[in-house]
Amino acid sequence: MSTPTIPAKPEQRTWYLVDARDYTLGRLASRVATVLRGKHKPIYSPHQDHGDHVVVVNAAGVRLTGKKIEKKTYFRHTGYMGGGRIKTMNRMMAETPEEVVRKAVKGMLPKTRLGRQMIRKLKIYAGDQHPHAAQGPVPLPVSDKAPVDTAV
Repeated sequence: MSTPTIPAKPEQRTWYLVDARDYTLGRLASRVATVLRGKHKPIYSPHQDHGDHVVVVNAAGVRLTGKKIEKKTYFRHTGYMGGGRIKTMNRMMAETPEEVVRKAVKGMLPKTRLGRQMIRKLKIYAGDQHPHAAQGPVPLPVSDKAPVDTAV
């Protein structure tokens, strides 16, 4: 007996809204990646894209645990000899907090054409304003928030 597959046809995709303020980066990224892949649906198939759209607002308010804000680095290369560039998490959060969330989610998606197709359904904004109100995004429940550290 063969495994039944759901035919790839146009489907109605839901738009979800996530307020990233005070959520731990990794927990937020894993929940968003699950929705982008479509693993929350009963028709999930690993070789097809059944995922939904996700709008993340307040990306600048995402939390990091431990000393990641000082020690974590992002590396990129310009393509020229000696063209390695390193940015710390602190600098990335100050300049482009959207990229921090995008890189965390992208790392949890497949590294194929399918993964590149899925990441296009992710919209990230540093503030609380977004231009996707016409799509009627519904709130996406994320597991838990980061513990509030009163010592800092």
